[in-house]
Amino acid sequence: QVQLVESGGGLVQAGGSLRLSCAASGRSFSWYTMGWFRQAPGKEREFVAAISGTGVSTYYADSVKGRFTISRDNAKNTVYLQMNSLKPEDTAVYYCGRTIGAYYYSRDYDNWGQGTQVTVSS
Repeated sequence: QVQLVESGGGLVQAGGSLRLSCAASGRSFSWYTMGWFRQAPGKEREFVAAISGTGVSTYYADSVKGRFTISRDNAKNTVYLQMNSLKPEDTAVYYCGRTIGAYYYSRDYDNWGQGTQVTVSS
């Protein structure tokens, strides 16, 4: 069973930046598309960004396009989410997950981390 561990969350003012990391245990990390999702209180988990196994292809939700950048280091079994120009509406628990299927729907992911809290103050 693979283990995913997110880190890097915190409290930041609007307009600030944070970099999230997600470290994966186990082998075959590069086989999987990795994704970031977020869940705010009272809301469903929503797609934020995903990156293909090779890192060649990236995908973003419209709400974060141009502000967030997803990347990965397969040698370190780690995926990152650089978040710039943060807004209060970005406040949520951020989760990373892995999938060999479609990247957009959380149901297609078979493993999740415990999440990291991101709070953006206005």
